[in-house]
Amino acid sequence: MEFRLLGTVSVETLTGPLPLGPAKRRSLLAALLLSANTPVSVGRLTDCLWDDEPPSQARGVIQGHVSRLRALLAGADAEAYGVELATVGDAYVLRAPETLLDSQRFEELLTLAREQRGPADAVLMLKEALSLWQGPALSGAFAGPPLRVAAHSLEESRLATVEQLSRAYGALGEHHRAAALLTAETAAHPLRESLAAELMLALFRAGRQSEALDRFHRTRRLLADELGIDPGHELADAYALILRGAPGPPAGATPPEASGPSPAAVPPPAGEPHPVDLLPRAPRGFHGRATELAALSRSAAGEAPVCLVTGPAGVGKTALALQWAHRSPALFPDGRLFADLRGFSAAGEPALIDVLREFLLALGVSPRRVPESVPAAAALFRSLTARRRLLVVLDNARDSATVRTLLPGGADCVTLVTSRHRLEGLIASDAARPVPLDTLETDDGTALLAGVLGEERVLAEPVAARRLSELCGGLPLALRVTAARLAGRPRWTLAALAGELADERGRLAYLDVDDTGVAAALRLTVQHLPPGAVHQLARLGHHPGGRYDPYAAAALAGTDPVTARAALEQLAAAHLVTETAPGRWVLHDLVRLYARSLDPASAREALIGVLDHCIATALAAADTAEPGGEPCFVLPEDYRRPSAVRDFADRAEAMRWLATEREDLALTALAAREAGLDDRAWRIILLQWPQMVWRARDSWSPLLELALESARAEKDAYAESRVLALLGWVLTEEGRTTEAVALLERSPALAREAGDPLGEATALINLAIVQAELGSLPTAVENCARAVALARREGDRHTEMLALQHLARMHLTAHRPEEALACARAGLDLGPEHEEAARRSLLLAVCGEAHLALGEEEDGVRLLDRAAQEAERAGYDEGAVRSLAALLRVSARADFRRRHDEALRRIAAES
Repeated sequence: MEFRLLGTVSVETLTGPLPLGPAKRRSLLAALLLSANTPVSVGRLTDCLWDDEPPSQARGVIQGHVSRLRALLAGADAEAYGVELATVGDAYVLRAPETLLDSQRFEELLTLAREQRGPADAVLMLKEALSLWQGPALSGAFAGPPLRVAAHSLEESRLATVEQLSRAYGALGEHHRAAALLTAETAAHPLRESLAAELMLALFRAGRQSEALDRFHRTRRLLADELGIDPGHELADAYALILRGAPGPPAGATPPEASGPSPAAVPPPAGEPHPVDLLPRAPRGFHGRATELAALSRSAAGEAPVCLVTGPAGVGKTALALQWAHRSPALFPDGRLFADLRGFSAAGEPALIDVLREFLLALGVSPRRVPESVPAAAALFRSLTARRRLLVVLDNARDSATVRTLLPGGADCVTLVTSRHRLEGLIASDAARPVPLDTLETDDGTALLAGVLGEERVLAEPVAARRLSELCGGLPLALRVTAARLAGRPRWTLAALAGELADERGRLAYLDVDDTGVAAALRLTVQHLPPGAVHQLARLGHHPGGRYDPYAAAALAGTDPVTARAALEQLAAAHLVTETAPGRWVLHDLVRLYARSLDPASAREALIGVLDHCIATALAAADTAEPGGEPCFVLPEDYRRPSAVRDFADRAEAMRWLATEREDLALTALAAREAGLDDRAWRIILLQWPQMVWRARDSWSPLLELALESARAEKDAYAESRVLALLGWVLTEEGRTTEAVALLERSPALAREAGDPLGEATALINLAIVQAELGSLPTAVENCARAVALARREGDRHTEMLALQHLARMHLTAHRPEEALACARAGLDLGPEHEEAARRSLLLAVCGEAHLALGEEEDGVRLLDRAAQEAERAGYDEGAVRSLAALLRVSARADFRRRHDEALRRIAAES
């Protein structure tokens, strides 16, 4: 199996390409492959699939494409290749070995080419890399804005490789080959000055000077006519070199990775060291990071680039920077400078004048000539580097201003900065190109362990090694500390240490060795934060779930959403939290444990805050999703209303929130149960009832059983009755009718005991449903009629409409179509159309089936079609299937069959 992005987006198998179908499905595949092995949110996928405003059913369309793609991959035996399309929360991830993806193999071949000592070997690697291209990147896909950017980036990488191959040919003296290669590409990209300059030099070195000069003048005129600009320095330098009749560097003198055709840098004055090299040693045991290394190489290819490696403490920023810096010394013939700016060190930052003095001395300035002021020293540094090709590595920078002072002056110099902060000011002022660094994948983490412990020890316990990598959260610092502990204790097993680390209470302590460790690194980051951000971080550690929005963060910290968002932005800038989607943040597991240790005494207060936030938000969601429904309106006695509660624009938004937050709501309810806050636990669970009703067969019973435990622990008859009624109904939908009836029979009496007539009515309805399924139709009709009377007496139209809907269906089952029609019409008279779309659809379906039973086929078909249309508009596919199935029993119309099958496919895609 092979995934292709470098040409038409496709999946190649032993039997040929998979039939991917429409362009949007190829777009979905492309988006997942571009972030292979990383979750891609539904929002990001939506941006990739639609150029303008996406349709309201965008999520359903995406789910349908994902379902079809899963089926195609499964049919091609994807599992045997280690390929999996998985759902992760509100995102999807395509897990696949990098060797199966042509774009990854392309990058790997480029990396190998840069590592070759001789140009002949580099040529072989570069030609193989370019042979992977079968046409323009991402062809055949509908290119939304993110995919257009990705396709452009891939094409830029291809063109840079073409230029690199031409230079490698030149190093071998094969200038005719270089010229032939570049002529075709220049025809396709006539405004790309670097290609034209390379072609000019190749033609000149091949003895075709007149053609080279003609190429310059043609390109100059084209730039003036099309863009209104003059040639840049690359074209101008190449033209000047040709006019002088100088052949440029001799064959073999310019390495294939050298950037651009400009003449060699002017040599430094006599007496200065050449080249300078202040780099620390290359990191040992470095593993993975091929993508980031390639990204650094791309970022370093521009004019006077500033490359910015950012990421959280302990993620390996310095190791990455040094690994890259040591790989290609020939790129920097005038040397490499390094300074640890100690932006997050307990020792404090060095004085800028001291850093500049070290740089100037290394560049050959005598001690007496080093200026005493920072501005003067920085100016001299820029002057000395103006015509050199240097690498300047600025490690552990805390702010943009410090970096700006230390930037070299040469257009051929590269500055590589690492920081725990995003340094957005540097991006804005100096076009710094960020290369964000995330945690290691599990395989790379185990490889790092093997590099320290030896492969034999890791291969002896592969499962334990992977578990250790997971417990360390893929954080290289944590993995190195773990490896150091094991290296010093050869009799310890990896499984034993994994068992120790599994206990969250002691995990951070185990990940500290001497003065090195995760907690120490995080402490140095936190000490530079403002107090409000530290307070927010400490409270985030006590959240039972894994994701936060500004409302939840405010509830935890006892602030408001505006203040919480500002604190979250500060934490994100320091890479202590990660924004996974607009307004959605997560904490790394080890950061969460450290945050929890900052203020352990506030744990219960923070938990109650977030529990009450969940109750308030779930109440708002339930009220928006199902106006008039009121499953638990009595709030806890000590309930603390949050400073602000999220608003929901419509039912779709409310249901989306309930679906997205399901996992975190479950974790929060469990934490409430474990903390003895049962009055919150059952409410948080029960308030998800609109989603439970909508997706009844979605494994809700374990969560409702937890709610039942909480209700009984509280000895709350009201809560127990409500939970039993909902749990019994869910069990009925799951086909567990015997269990359901045992629970539902107890619910009405408990509701009467609690003085909850609406709860009794709901319990009677659910009991009647299961009784009807078990064949006790008269008893079911009687209980449903009692529910109608109770709801009517309480003036609750919502519950009365529900009871009439089921009573109508029971009359229809009992072959009493007139009574069914009367009940259904009475129910329709109760509910406003915009609030009861799903229920109206079910009632209209009963009306239609009743008319069919009475022999009134025209009215029956009309009403069933109307019921299906209302269900389709509401996104209620189960209701649409029910109505359309009834229509198909009396009509063979093709559009009924088509709509029925489409609704079934949507249900299958969401399951």
